[in-house]
Amino acid sequence: MRTPYERPVIQKLHSGLMNKFASSPNFARKVRDTIDAIPIAELVERFGSPLFVFSEATLRRRFREVRDAFTTRYPNVVFGWSYKTNYLAAICAICHQEGALAEVVSEMEYDMARRLGVPGSNIIYNGPHKSLASLERAVLEGAQIHVDHLDEISDLEALAVKLGREIRVGLRLNLDTGIQPQWSRFGLNLDTGQAFDVAKRIHREKKLIINGLHCHIGTYIMKPDAYGVAVEKLVKLGYKLRDELGYDIEYLDLGGGFPSTSRLKSSYLPAEMALEPIDVYAEKISEALFNTLRPGDFPRLILESGRAIVDEAGYLIATISATKRLPDGRRAYVMDAGINLLYTTAWYKFTIEIEKEVRGINEPTVLYGPLCMNIDVVDEGVLLPPLARGTRLILSPVGAYSVTQWMQFIEYRPAVVLIDENKGVEVIREAEDISDIQRRERLPTRLKLNY
Repeated sequence: MRTPYERPVIQKLHSGLMNKFASSPNFARKVRDTIDAIPIAELVERFGSPLFVFSEATLRRRFREVRDAFTTRYPNVVFGWSYKTNYLAAICAICHQEGALAEVVSEMEYDMARRLGVPGSNIIYNGPHKSLASLERAVLEGAQIHVDHLDEISDLEALAVKLGREIRVGLRLNLDTGIQPQWSRFGLNLDTGQAFDVAKRIHREKKLIINGLHCHIGTYIMKPDAYGVAVEKLVKLGYKLRDELGYDIEYLDLGGGFPSTSRLKSSYLPAEMALEPIDVYAEKISEALFNTLRPGDFPRLILESGRAIVDEAGYLIATISATKRLPDGRRAYVMDAGINLLYTTAWYKFTIEIEKEVRGINEPTVLYGPLCMNIDVVDEGVLLPPLARGTRLILSPVGAYSVTQWMQFIEYRPAVVLIDENKGVEVIREAEDISDIQRRERLPTRLKLNY
């Protein structure tokens, strides 16, 4: 069979900046033909492409690594699984089996946790928007509510009057830990004194009881020292609340934000070289606790890690549907998966692997998704050899935020499968069809077409 003719292209070679890692475009490509010993070809044949694949073994291993990093250093640690990171029922259930509470940030996520069987007493209810009805349900079911603003405090005080009881709440705080930009949208500011002023107001009204402090300093935090600063400030405020207002602070919730091996687009180094291991984060947090807590005090430490636990467990298999040459000479491929499934591609550069070894020289390549939108670009400069239509690419890590932020726009959302620890493959979310898209629609009789 003749090789298809392709018009020659002269393209200026950009070798890149000099660096000590001796990286070469001819050695950059990676090959992956299996996930947890299951052939990529078999997965696509059974479940189609694109396809999300999760590894249960990786998820459980990573959960235990993060958990053990903290529990071996501090005696009173609890994890809350961050539903917004990945709220597929199977993923949440695995984390709950490993001992995690449910950390939710909306009424929808609260409903998900309860439907899964998580009792209200095992739910942490965060977020800036909580309806009055959802707050009442959370109070009655014993959830731990973290108040975000004064209006929510007023709602809870009204509920306390209605229910004839005091309600226990945690204060969500924002604070300066040296991380920029500072996350100041959520919670009450600690550094200006706002948080303590609100605590005095709560104390005066005598309808709520403050029993915990919560902060979340950001996402993909690359400076472990920032968590040490947060601990010191929370402990100091906790003792001020105890000494001046009589509140017993039972727990300190540091949120999440620990990074995974996703590589930020702005990062010069790969994640495995740029990031500290989770043990360093655990050491900084534990050290700060022991340095600032009074003798004999061991409040519960709650961590709401999501990305660092699930990201590496997720893969996306995509297939090349078309090849192109752009006007500037660059090679480009159209895939059956794009920003509709990988919204996080705006910030992260994924590892891209080919299903099998392909001969040819690597060149800078643009990977497009299937959407009829110019912004549907997965990678603008990945080094790939010439690839034929039908070639499968494996993108990772994509376990965090992909299946919670994906879009139903132009394309159906694909199946999601889980490879269990015995190498069995189970569908944990079926691929969509037209009935899923239009099930909630109603067409007025007068608009029915008569062709």
